[in-house]
Amino acid sequence: MDKAQFGKPTLADVAALAGVSEATASRVLNGSARVSIGARSHVEDAMARLGYVRWRAPRAQTSRSGSVAAIVTESSARFFSDPFFARLLWGASRTLSAAGLQLAFLVVHDQNEYAAAERYIRRGSADGVMLVSAHGRDPLLLTLQAAGIPTVVCGRPLVPCGAWYVDADNAGGARTAVGHLLRSGRRRVVTIAGPRDMAVGIDRLSGYRDMLEAAGLPALIGYGDFSQASGEHAMTRLLERRPDLDAVFAASDLMAAGALRALRRAGRRVPEDVAVVGFDDDPIAQHTMPPLTTVRQPVEEQGAVMARHVMALIEHESISETQNKLPTSLVQRESA
Repeated sequence: MDKAQFGKPTLADVAALAGVSEATASRVLNGSARVSIGARSHVEDAMARLGYVRWRAPRAQTSRSGSVAAIVTESSARFFSDPFFARLLWGASRTLSAAGLQLAFLVVHDQNEYAAAERYIRRGSADGVMLVSAHGRDPLLLTLQAAGIPTVVCGRPLVPCGAWYVDADNAGGARTAVGHLLRSGRRRVVTIAGPRDMAVGIDRLSGYRDMLEAAGLPALIGYGDFSQASGEHAMTRLLERRPDLDAVFAASDLMAAGALRALRRAGRRVPEDVAVVGFDDDPIAQHTMPPLTTVRQPVEEQGAVMARHVMALIEHESISETQNKLPTSLVQRESA
């Protein structure tokens, strides 16, 4: 039994569980480079298991930066090509601006960018953080929690860690999309799922599986990374595996747009031969050929709610729930 079970876990508890010295555990918390990858991983695992949060004295009002950082853990190419991020940050920026706060954003993808983001946060350049597009057990989230930085995550973290987050009803939206396809008489429904190291990808896939299982139909899954190119590639592979497919649920509008290109190249008519439904209701959904039936998620509202939560944490105000699940709805156009 962990001794931390009897009270608030300490640095000594973390070190003991990780099998390292307190000095090593401290260096991990302080972002020192003089720690092996293995030791860092053991300490971060111990922190997550114990729910360890490093105490950090609140900064005086006069020392605040007056800004909130949105840290997007994606490549620059993905960040600038996917309209989801612009919509989310616009919703957050409006809310923060009304409160007299600035929004800064950092795009981090490789090890050097992660290190730069940690330095930016540790020197007090932002009063709080909105963490966007976290993959797997994102080390940056553990770092932010250990440093006591007010943090709100976009979407459900894949690993439960007690962080505040704001999510959309991804599983429910997927069930609505697939249910629409089934009610229209489609029976060979495939999906292009999102990344398997993100809860949003897992939840949308879960909704698809639920509906196919309830209908007694087999599931067939391709995977993408939410980009248009990945949707086109996955659709091509799915056509090879199931030439007689008659419907596609894509876990993002960009992947659905890629699927439409692959279907057109293969000579399949949409929606006569194959119906297609996407997810997000991004602007591209109105301009594909044909216009895309999709699941609308309130992206701008998600950004605004995240901003309100992080401001509450900065001011040490209580938040009624540790999560918010925003509703989704089907927008029917010509593709299904």
